[in-house]
Amino acid sequence: MINKNAKLILEDGSIYEAYSFGDEKSSAGEIVFNTSMTGYNESLTDPSYKGQILVFTYPLIGNYGIPPINSYKNNIKKFYESDKIHVSGLITSYYSDYEFHWNMEKTLSEFLKINQIVGISGIDTRSLTKKLRKKGTMFCKIIISDEITDYLGEKVYIKKKNKKKIYGNGKYKILLIDCGVKNNIIRCFLERNCTVIRVPWNYDFLNEDYDGLFISNGPGNPKEYKTTITNIRKVLKFNKPIFGICLGNQLLGLAAGFDTHKLKYGHRSNNQPVILSGTNRCFITSQNHGYVIDSKKIPNGWKIFFKNLNDNTCEGLINYEKFFFSVQFHPEASSGPIDTQFLFDVFLNFIKLKTNK
Repeated sequence: MINKNAKLILEDGSIYEAYSFGDEKSSAGEIVFNTSMTGYNESLTDPSYKGQILVFTYPLIGNYGIPPINSYKNNIKKFYESDKIHVSGLITSYYSDYEFHWNMEKTLSEFLKINQIVGISGIDTRSLTKKLRKKGTMFCKIIISDEITDYLGEKVYIKKKNKKKIYGNGKYKILLIDCGVKNNIIRCFLERNCTVIRVPWNYDFLNEDYDGLFISNGPGNPKEYKTTITNIRKVLKFNKPIFGICLGNQLLGLAAGFDTHKLKYGHRSNNQPVILSGTNRCFITSQNHGYVIDSKKIPNGWKIFFKNLNDNTCEGLINYEKFFFSVQFHPEASSGPIDTQFLFDVFLNFIKLKTNK
């Protein structure tokens, strides 16, 4: 039974009445929107959304339920991007309580309640998104049954994670700096004959044996990852290939001498167009970020790799001489288009050239 006992209160004082279909508790955080039509289980478990209240503009959410939660392949959850939900709350226009899919194990409502995450519906999310586009992202709180909470959401930052973990037994050793990595990134490497050595964001990896360094996606302001930036800056002196995705793009840029700034409302969808610099080749990409590289001042040896066709912001960096590159979008595409998955092969080709393997 869905009870109309919820309120969404924005930082500007706007109030929206809503129905609760998740955990019966209040929550708070930065409110952001996503325009994707599918992939809510991937988005909910994406660590890049840590501490945020997620709004889906697509009006029908929950209709295909939730796939098996404890299904694993190569020691990684098969249908999810991490081991838990990272959003602080979910907002939909209409929650479908007539879910059906051949691979469904639970309803979205059950999934949220198990993970103690609030979910509300009955709000015109497209109108709400227009407000966010005009005013920019802001803090909000979801009130259930008049339970009091403030606007102070969970700090958007990855805490110290587990120690080094190894996946696969492939030919090429990939050292993965985990700032909040999505599972499909690891899957993409394992499919390409790689051994993935996963280490926490604050791990001292300078003495590790590897063929290529990968810097993952993750939540929050990239400038807060000071330990990671310092370690990356040290390895820029070496000749081993480096590949970064999303937050990894920003961290590599900061280490190389670029600056970053926050977007008004971020890029969060599966249909963001980017263009390969110097060409007419356009790709449709999956994105989830609030910060970008400032491309006004470009350090020596570096070039802009991709640009966003909607707002002309930087979507990637490359240093051809050193075989260092990064992208702001998600080529692993879970969920989303796979137009740019070839970038994993580009990285592997760089490694082959450097190692002669």
